[in-house]
Amino acid sequence: MSDASLYLSAAEELRPNAAQWQAYQSTDHCVVLAGPGSGKTKTMTIKLARILYEDVKAPRGVACITYNNECARELEDRLAALGVEPGKRVFIGTVHSFSLTQILIPYADSLGVGLPAQFQVADTQQKRVALARAYREVIGGAGNPEDFRFGIDFHRRRYLDRTHSSWVNANQQRAALATAYEAALRQAGLIDFDDMPLLALRALVANPWLRSAILAKYPVLAVDEYQDLGTALHRMVLGLCFRTGIRLLAVGDPDQSIYGFVGARPELLRQLSERDDVETVTLGLNYRSGSRIVAVSEYALGEARGYQAVDGASEGTVYFHPVAGIYEAQAEWLFSTLIPDIEARNPDIQRGNIAILYAAAFIGDAVAAAAAAHGFSFVRADTNALYPRSSRIMRWIEQCAHWCCGGWRTGEPRWARIAAVGMRMFSETIASDADRSHFKRGLMDFLWARRDSTLSLAAWLRELDAQILQAPSIGCRAMSDEIAIMRALALRLEGDADLADVTMEQFFGVGQANDRINLSTLHSAKGREFEVVIMFGIDEGRIPRPNPTPNDVIEQRRLFYVGFTRARSEVHVAWSTARPSRFITEVDERIRAEVEGA
Repeated sequence: MSDASLYLSAAEELRPNAAQWQAYQSTDHCVVLAGPGSGKTKTMTIKLARILYEDVKAPRGVACITYNNECARELEDRLAALGVEPGKRVFIGTVHSFSLTQILIPYADSLGVGLPAQFQVADTQQKRVALARAYREVIGGAGNPEDFRFGIDFHRRRYLDRTHSSWVNANQQRAALATAYEAALRQAGLIDFDDMPLLALRALVANPWLRSAILAKYPVLAVDEYQDLGTALHRMVLGLCFRTGIRLLAVGDPDQSIYGFVGARPELLRQLSERDDVETVTLGLNYRSGSRIVAVSEYALGEARGYQAVDGASEGTVYFHPVAGIYEAQAEWLFSTLIPDIEARNPDIQRGNIAILYAAAFIGDAVAAAAAAHGFSFVRADTNALYPRSSRIMRWIEQCAHWCCGGWRTGEPRWARIAAVGMRMFSETIASDADRSHFKRGLMDFLWARRDSTLSLAAWLRELDAQILQAPSIGCRAMSDEIAIMRALALRLEGDADLADVTMEQFFGVGQANDRINLSTLHSAKGREFEVVIMFGIDEGRIPRPNPTPNDVIEQRRLFYVGFTRARSEVHVAWSTARPSRFITEVDERIRAEVEGA
């Protein structure tokens, strides 16, 4: 950890904003309700640096839980700039990673939750086998067991107490399938992704000594994007922070909760913020968006929050585009007309600062085809992308590729950081000083010998796996899904004629989005920001989806709002001429009323 002057200097940037400064100064449980573009990550990381320097004595530290690996990576980068590197004193990761690495793996045989000491994390095939067995036991007959997986997983996340009547009464079939599925996994010595927080919560409830052990190691718990993390995490927080004595810093925004389909419950953050023993701070200044975008985004949300652009911010502009034809024709219009207009109006804009956001990946296929036809490079963040943008190991591999493609000359990315992240990912199996020395030496030799941007990515990936990652991945439960992602990419590269000739340079370009237009679902765009946002295909029946429930409409409205608030200077909303989303109609009515009342 470097000189404390880094965080002290950064803290002075918070002082002019009274709410940010209040959050920074708080010494008790604190909930930060952070509107879009309000500087919540900056405030959170500077505060965490202060806590580590001033409040928590080594070897104790801080655990920071966030929604996904991409959020975790941003927190790591921000903290590194303040001289704080993740390590023994600082955990940064998802609730699943925290549950697995800090609770289940260290204490498995002492928790009393039915886990053998050497349990493994089920791979895709093992999960299919367990579900097929559960299906035969509970339903039987013809049918595809995988058709029931989403419902089973939702039920497991939503109804945590298996002794409560709601577990069965909410949906008897799902409860029976979930029980049989979990039993099949346990008989094979396996857990799955959803088991991680569920089993960790049961262990914390049943074992006071475990809560004390977590307190001894991490007297402060920070939770980012609290509204997205669901019931299991909320119950952990209540037990660890309000019964055991761990200090809480929770940051989030209920208005940006868009993951209800995987169990997110934004009301839990609201309930937390209303507790008498919590100091609640609201960050209401938007440093990202122009004042007009801030105003119209509240129309999109359908509720006034009183957010304001900072003094001196540009106005920003919102454009509306009804477009004729099917999505392929509309995508053609994007690249023949709209984006050239944007670039003519903003001659200095880089294409990496333009994002096209849509409701579903199949719409992205049409956009990607049109982009390619017009010679526009792009990077995708949806389920049809080359690989998941939130993958920890793929982000690390991007950094390795960057180093091989010239980073070794410039010192960016730093070699020491690449090695440290690699060892941290595989810390379960790279445990001793000798292991770490062997890994670093092997990785350096491998990358140094491949400082050539024209190398085949497929061959490079296979060699990286065989020479560097295969050994530490054996038995590394925290990385089993990540290794599978990397190997699936290698298979895809080798099996697709259009990808077989991809070079390291091309891969590095995709990874870094070098002047490439961003194509993303609205969900995947959350947490990101761009100069110009194009919300594409915003049709009734897409957002909201067909026959929505009242809760669907509420969450889809929040998704619409999230899309609006990604932009700094321009928002473009495009829809099929005859099918505008009800949210577009409502915003249009609000704008008309505003003009008429002026």
